[in-house]
Amino acid sequence: MPVSPDPIFFFNRYSGKLEEEKIYGEAFLKWIYGNPLGRVALWGVACRRFFSRWYGWRMNRPSSKSKIAPFIECYQLDESEFLLPGDSFEHFNAFFSRRLREGARPIAGTETEVVFPADGRHFAIPVLGEESGIFVKGQRFDLASLLGDAQLAEKFEGGTLVLSRLCPVDYHRLHFPVGGRVSAAARIPGSLFSVSPLALRQRLSYLWENTRSRVVIEDSPAGEVVTVDIGATCVGSICHTYEPGAEVVMGQEKGFFEFGGSSTVTVFKRGSVLLEEDLLHYGGKHLEVYARMGDRMGRITK
Repeated sequence: MPVSPDPIFFFNRYSGKLEEEKIYGEAFLKWIYGNPLGRVALWGVACRRFFSRWYGWRMNRPSSKSKIAPFIECYQLDESEFLLPGDSFEHFNAFFSRRLREGARPIAGTETEVVFPADGRHFAIPVLGEESGIFVKGQRFDLASLLGDAQLAEKFEGGTLVLSRLCPVDYHRLHFPVGGRVSAAARIPGSLFSVSPLALRQRLSYLWENTRSRVVIEDSPAGEVVTVDIGATCVGSICHTYEPGAEVVMGQEKGFFEFGGSSTVTVFKRGSVLLEEDLLHYGGKHLEVYARMGDRMGRITK
């Protein structure tokens, strides 16, 4: 099936406008997901783990440092947010998983609220099973496949889900949307397809066919919450930096992605949260909302 020629739009919470996404590697993605020869390369090479490991190795080479300054300039990144200056990183992966200075992402939520776990474009499903479609009509989440655990999925039937899609230009550290006691990460092996909307418009199931890492947050003000970090083409690793079994606070760092566009999913039990109005409005129009880590995602109703 050819890739849709329609541009990708999202609502920017800060500008208050619909904006067109500038897609990293757009020409390559359109070829590999829309051209018959490209799809041969997709299934034979690009979605395979060895390809992403090879690309991750390239991004760890000292020679990849030369890519940093052009990347910052092309995508107009705000260097004043960086904890370290752009020219201080030894390779591109170190820059890609950079930390930000204190205060660059203030935590807007209180104990009665939940916050975004990452910078990115966020798609809301207020009630799982009642969505009319994701990105296009007819596509729905398979929660049991996403979580890799049918019994756990039963506990979240009819719950609320937010898909947070990180582009290569975004800050790639992951944080906890609520505080609570956290489980060890359960790794779910899979392929490494792109999570670009160019690919997801064709086949949403790439999200639960890809390698994933599931974390359960217990004893939170919102009740039990589950998060799923999803790998993608050219993502070197899903790395967690928290201590399993520990008590964490809202906004605390959970981990990071190495090079590549990626996604993280947050799932709440039915009736436990009410999402922000812009998420509900634009999700109903099959559109994402751009917001930064730490900004308010919703209010706890439990």
